[in-house]
Amino acid sequence: MNCKRSDKHSKKLIASNIELFLNYCDRFYDRQFITRDNVNKGILEKFEELLNGFFISGKPQTIGLPSVAYFAEELHLSANYFGDLIKKETGKSAKEYIQDKIIEIAKNKTFDTDKTVNKIAYELGFKYPQHFTRLFKQRVGVTPNEYRNEIQKN
Repeated sequence: MNCKRSDKHSKKLIASNIELFLNYCDRFYDRQFITRDNVNKGILEKFEELLNGFFISGKPQTIGLPSVAYFAEELHLSANYFGDLIKKETGKSAKEYIQDKIIEIAKNKTFDTDKTVNKIAYELGFKYPQHFTRLFKQRVGVTPNEYRNEIQKN
């Protein structure tokens, strides 16, 4: 078998064509979000409704924390497409968006001083209260108890 070596220009041309092809793939993928703008807004609204309903329903106590895959399935979308859609529409990953909602609800629950932080954690779907405390501190800057104490002072 006689194999000729390619010159430096051939390698450069092949690499350029591959890059061009990948750029077209990116463009094609991104265009689906642009061309479906109205549909995507509806999905975002439906996601928000599902997210709110999830915590009202008591599902966190039975199935745990909500996942991106759970909501993608509820919306009849692939998890990857759903995640990309939420990122394009909100600037946040779907996981961040869900965690923001968890923290928003947690902040409201801290007003109820009859509930311990552990009880709040379990109500939100956390198996381990320390994971809740870690997420809360990471997102808010203080622990749930510190947040509760600050609110009570004001």
